[in-house]
Amino acid sequence: MRSISIISWVFIGIMLITVALPSTANAQEGAEQVELKPDSLMPSVSDTIINDSLHVFEDTNSVTTKFDTTISKDAIESKVEYIARDSMRFDMSVEKIYLYGEAQVNYENIQLNADYIEVDLTKNTVTANGVEDSTGKMIGLPVFKEGAQEYEAGKMVYNFDTGKGKISEVKTQEGEGYIKGNEVKKTGTEVLYIRNGYYTTCNLDDPHFSLATSKLKVIPGDKIVTGPTLMKIDDVPTPLALPFGFFPNSSGQSSGILIPTYGDSRQLGFFLRDGGFYWGINEYLDASITGDIYSLGSWATNVETRYRRRYRYNGNLNFSYSNILSTYREFPDFTESNEFFVRWNHSQDTKARPGTRFSANVNVGSRTNFQNNLNSFTSDYLTNTFQSGINYSNSFPSKPFNLSVSARHNQNTQTGAFNVTLPEVAFNVSRLYPFKSVGKIGNEWWRSTYQNLGISYSGSATNQLSTNDTLLSINNFDNLVKDFRNGVQHNIPISTSFKLLKHANISPSFNYSEVWAFKTIRRGFDPTTRTLEQDTLIGLERGGTYNFNTALTTKFYSMYNYRSKKLIALRHVMTPSISFNYRPEINTGERTYTDTTGTEITYSIFEGGVYGSPNQRKSGRVGFGLLNNIEIKVKSEKDSTGVKKITLLENLGFNSGYELTADSLNWSPLSFNGRTRIGQFLSLNFNGALDPYGLDSAGRKINTTWQEQEGKLFRLTSASIALNFSLRGGNKANREKKKSSKFATEEELEYINNNLDRYVDFTVPWSLNIGYNIRYGKPAFEESITQTFNFSGDLSVTENWKVGFTSGWDFEQQEFTYTSLNINRDLHCWQMAIIWIPYGPRQSYNLTINVKASVLQDLKLNRRRDFYDVIQ
Repeated sequence: MRSISIISWVFIGIMLITVALPSTANAQEGAEQVELKPDSLMPSVSDTIINDSLHVFEDTNSVTTKFDTTISKDAIESKVEYIARDSMRFDMSVEKIYLYGEAQVNYENIQLNADYIEVDLTKNTVTANGVEDSTGKMIGLPVFKEGAQEYEAGKMVYNFDTGKGKISEVKTQEGEGYIKGNEVKKTGTEVLYIRNGYYTTCNLDDPHFSLATSKLKVIPGDKIVTGPTLMKIDDVPTPLALPFGFFPNSSGQSSGILIPTYGDSRQLGFFLRDGGFYWGINEYLDASITGDIYSLGSWATNVETRYRRRYRYNGNLNFSYSNILSTYREFPDFTESNEFFVRWNHSQDTKARPGTRFSANVNVGSRTNFQNNLNSFTSDYLTNTFQSGINYSNSFPSKPFNLSVSARHNQNTQTGAFNVTLPEVAFNVSRLYPFKSVGKIGNEWWRSTYQNLGISYSGSATNQLSTNDTLLSINNFDNLVKDFRNGVQHNIPISTSFKLLKHANISPSFNYSEVWAFKTIRRGFDPTTRTLEQDTLIGLERGGTYNFNTALTTKFYSMYNYRSKKLIALRHVMTPSISFNYRPEINTGERTYTDTTGTEITYSIFEGGVYGSPNQRKSGRVGFGLLNNIEIKVKSEKDSTGVKKITLLENLGFNSGYELTADSLNWSPLSFNGRTRIGQFLSLNFNGALDPYGLDSAGRKINTTWQEQEGKLFRLTSASIALNFSLRGGNKANREKKKSSKFATEEELEYINNNLDRYVDFTVPWSLNIGYNIRYGKPAFEESITQTFNFSGDLSVTENWKVGFTSGWDFEQQEFTYTSLNINRDLHCWQMAIIWIPYGPRQSYNLTINVKASVLQDLKLNRRRDFYDVIQ
């Protein structure tokens, strides 16, 4: 690396030789003072290049010659560094330096690269250009960098003094857009004035589209303003024109208009959807307000805000409201519905407050919102139950305590059932071992018994409401408050464990539970009105229960070796278990009343309580269970060990029980369940129940075995089989590598992963998912069989074409279930999406073609949106 300051010092040295030496000689000889004049042989070098201006002047008080070293006002503030790969030539007659071949000039935060650079030491300017290769093509064109800004040019001239420059054929990136112009003037304030250029979001040298204009003004980090603008597609002018253009150019959030989607609805008319405004409030918070409007009167609005504080919390809040008009007001079948829905998701970073956590997932709205909503997604439309939860927990570091406070909600859009818990408080004490530190007393069995003895506590308090969504209104608020049920529950479990005969584990436990109710009931028969009356009393009532449990489990292993070319061994693991549960009869809070016939009827004052009645009948139940796992070992050349394990049955379980205190029907049905995978892509789940008892003529179970009645050991009362087949094309490692190598912020990736149904993954060439379920039921004499068959998938026809589908078959109605076809096309800087629902209550189609932002362009995950119409 060479520096212009080196040349400056050479010039200073020449003047020191030609001027300082004669002056020294005269002083030594004691001669009279001589006036010194500049040497006529010294080149006249601009003092703005050498930084130090040398002027000789006469000192009347001394014979010693002095030099004026004051820095000139015209001098540049920093040194200029330059380098070239091929050669450098100095021409001091014109005070210029010529750099050839991969030349580079650096000045402060400015860097200029080109195959030819000319430095003018007098004017403090640089001129950069490319050179012609053997074919006559210009190569090594100038690239100018200033801070974070970078410009590619055909030719440019730049002045270090003024910071101004003139550039020909410039191309630069500003925010998410790209600008190209024939003539560019750069000011000292970094503002660019461009003549005959264009603005585009396509990063190709020949963009797919551009907004051509005769003049642009670029203010880095702020905005881009254009004159009269004409849209071109593949350099072909279109009739689309604007008198002026304004484009945000800030590096962070940019507020602006959201362009709506155009379409036509069979029932609601022509529409504009999802048009509105995006507001980038600050780096932590943004918001968007969008709306839909239909030519026949329906409309909708949606407000969404997102917030995020790194290492603290993040979330989003969405509120939608729509007014749906069906047919015309003058028609007798005209209906009008108002729909709303609120979603709130909040998550606290685990690093924010260790031991304390707050989270929220709220989904609440009108019952028919997603059936009538104009912009609902498929997953929401096919869901008939919505749930919400807001949770706060504190684990009290270094303490055995845990406190959690939550609010929950669920609603059924089919029945209108609406349940809310507000609030629910739970306090838990972790299991404590009071005898853990006690010394060794007795034999090993006794030591393990008392050292493993643990006690814990859990308490909860809740306030619940169960109602119908039709009753939810401000006018009915007082009645809703009265309908809330509340109470407190305490549980104190005591348990231990020890080994029996070294191979069996025994786990006895004792549990005490107590309920506190603040509302109890009283019933009585009114002889005058001959009706049963019930009163609700406010006051604390307590009721406690207890029970004893023990369980014995062990494992049996068996191995079968084979001498075959492929099969090596079969391994079978059996886990049998026996449990015993005993609870005494408890009649806390029992009351009686006499009906009209004189019959005394017993009831519990805790009936209808939030934790139920603490009363219990005497019970002693013995339970039996058997769990099986079967694996085989086969020879495999693909595995480094030469052996591969294959699971034939992941789980095959059987469970039943015997009630010791019952006078009949002591045996419980034998239930079974299993799970396995067939190959790499097919999974199988099955379960069922076998009843050992027979039936009377009315279909009720009787104390006669099915063996005695029909000659068979068991009666199959229920069974189900679920088969799921899933295939995905491409190599998984390559897919993950493609995704991880692309550029996207952590927030964007998190949003995509939380909303996968809104994006199309082009890294998967194809996928296929098939699900088949069959359910059999015969609790008495009548049997029922229900089947469901669903399939979905997608196919990348080419690298940029993807077709997706979702459908199923209704065996009862003999027709296809909800069906949709999605076609997505990646058009580089554009994207196209077609959503078609060919039939059914949401029959519709929609075509969207729009310019996409470059933020997610390299991620190859394009946003898709499902649009539906309500057709009765």
